[in-house]
Amino acid sequence: MIGGPAEAGVPAAPGPGAAVPLGDGDLLALGELVPADGRGQGDDRPIEPIRVRCGRPLLYPVPGEDLPVHLRRRAEATGRRYVGALFAFDLDTLPRRQRYSAARFEVILTDPAALAVRLDGDGGTLGLSWPDALAEPTSATAVHAVAAARARPGWLARLASRARSPRAHVFGIHRHEFGWVYEDPRGDLLVPRAHGMHALLELPPGVTRVAGVLDVRVRVTGGRDPYSAGLRESVTFDEALEDGGAAEGAAVRLCVAVDVTGYSRRSTAGTEQVQRDLVELMSRVRQGAGVPESSVRPQPQGDGQFTVLPAGIDESVVISRLVAGLGRQLRALNAGRSVAERLRMRVALHRGLVKPASNGWVGVAAIAVHRILDSSPLRDAMTARPAVDFVLGLPDVLFEDVIRHATEPPLAADFTPVTVELPAKGFVEHGWLHIGPEESV
Repeated sequence: MIGGPAEAGVPAAPGPGAAVPLGDGDLLALGELVPADGRGQGDDRPIEPIRVRCGRPLLYPVPGEDLPVHLRRRAEATGRRYVGALFAFDLDTLPRRQRYSAARFEVILTDPAALAVRLDGDGGTLGLSWPDALAEPTSATAVHAVAAARARPGWLARLASRARSPRAHVFGIHRHEFGWVYEDPRGDLLVPRAHGMHALLELPPGVTRVAGVLDVRVRVTGGRDPYSAGLRESVTFDEALEDGGAAEGAAVRLCVAVDVTGYSRRSTAGTEQVQRDLVELMSRVRQGAGVPESSVRPQPQGDGQFTVLPAGIDESVVISRLVAGLGRQLRALNAGRSVAERLRMRVALHRGLVKPASNGWVGVAAIAVHRILDSSPLRDAMTARPAVDFVLGLPDVLFEDVIRHATEPPLAADFTPVTVELPAKGFVEHGWLHIGPEESV
């Protein structure tokens, strides 16, 4: 049974300088632990309710430089991102002679592609030297954990090593279902009532939220007439990530550049309409290709737009959907419009190692895609074929890697080889031209 915050049954702090009980602002849910098998004690006597407070997971970004080398390389190659997660829950103080002999805290992430790649039972493995952690964290990860936890007083104290308490055993590494288990069968070392755990999560590109279920189970023993009962509670959570999920750092990515034809010949009202149409149309095209808007940051360029897609996408799927979606969206947008009002555009794709900088993306592909976009073969094709809504140019590397093996349009037969040459820039590249379908005008 889940309810709101309440004053009754707040657990006592487990020692001097230890964790502060969860406050209302930190609380995800207040629940009552119920028998895991639906029964009470062995002789059917009811068990007194035991409350558990589950805190809202605290998430913070972990930059690439803080990752182990193998994870850093994985992030660069796939666009996956990494976040630290602090979890917390409090248990009621038990009546006299009763004790917790075990506690199990499990996290089940909704997205099976989100994984726990590291699980810490206390602050020692995080590099936290409690009680000096706030003043002088001893590892890069600890620095970020400390900064995030300043908004949650007492949370880091939950990660302090406990000399008189059993350490947590972890389970579920490299899975989306993971957790921590405290066990004390004899009850000589009390299971701590204020719990804190830390995980390093690996998330797919474009993720902006982390959702799932928190499952708490305990075993209670003792009392006037000794008994043992398994109790549990489950609550759901859904937390936003701070930075909106846009992937950072250098990685191999697909670049998309578009430019509207005949922009300068339009009136001020006409150019305003073109900009609105362009932004909305390209957003729909990307989403139709399976690219979440939260994973990209398009650079506006007046009559054009430049977008770097997330690392790790399946180009054989995304490129086909981008081209097909672009044709559909332009056809729908231009239906019923006069020749002068139609939105027609040149489109270019390229792929390479790029990274965000102070004023946009940098890298060879970010430059080359614009060279293709502005090249004579694309401009000449738009002039020679006034009935087409778009033309597409791409480099040889994308044609050989993706288009030549495509089973969905555009196919290899739909492209014509071209040479993109800009002598003033010292740029020459072999490329391929695709002309969109002709529409009645």
